Parts: sequence; structure tokens; C-alpha cells
Amino acid sequence: MNEKSYAELIKLETFKERLLYLKLDGVVGEDTFGINRYLNQSFYKSQLWRKVRRDIIIRDGGCDLAMPDREIRGDILVHHINPITIEDLTSHSFKLLDPNNLVCVAYNTHNAIHYGDEDILDEYEVVVRTKNDMCPWKN
Repeated sequence: MNEKSYAELIKLETFKERLLYLKLDGVVGEDTFGINRYLNQSFYKSQLWRKVRRDIIIRDGGCDLAMPDREIRGDILVHHINPITIEDLTSHSFKLLDPNNLVCVAYNTHNAIHYGDEDILDEYEVVVRTKNDMCPWKN
């Protein structure tokens, strides 16, 4: 698997390009850690993670996929660009806290990355306005 990075992600100009770059095509309900879920839950509660998470939110300005015009309203998730594994957690892998492996995402974006729900792109489609398009009687 090719490693992806924040440095490469931010070179992509559109939200759609960034989403497609990160897309994993997982399956809803598919186990990630199963009975070992306590490992990642313990990690996400650590002081070290909380500090790095705060730094990433500041770096990305609280914006979805670090897109300056996509401020996240609500909970901000900090997503591992290259998914972490049980081995990463038990070996305290560098990629757990590497800023080049982390990016801010909204909940819906996170689901789109993991499960391929591209309907989120509809939320961000720019509507091209035309004269009188909101006044059908003037057409």
C-alpha cells in the first residue's frame, strides 16, 4: 500500500480531490480492532494524543480536509491518513502522532473516507446562479 501524506493532500486544490485521495472503501460494521478496541480507546484518551490533536486542529484551522473554506461546525475529528493498526499501537509507531499522517475532518467526511459515501460531495457542490433563476415567472 502506498503511504499517503498531509503534504501531498494539501497540494490537491478541491475538496473532491482530497476526499478521493483519502478514500479507503471500507465496509460498514467491519471490525477494525475487535476485542482489542481498548488499545485505540486508551490511546485516544492519552495526554500525548490530546496535545497532538489540538495542534492539528490549530494547523488546519478547524477546517474539513484542511480546506480553508470548509470550517467544521460541530465535532472535529482528527483522522489518520494512513489507518493505524494494533501493531502501531503496541509498538508506539511514529505514525500515531505524525502530523504528516493527520488531518481534520467532519463526521460525514470521516464516514465518506472509510465507507465510500460520496453523497457528501453533493453538500459542497457550488450552485451556479443565473438571472431570475429564483423567480420562475420571470423566465
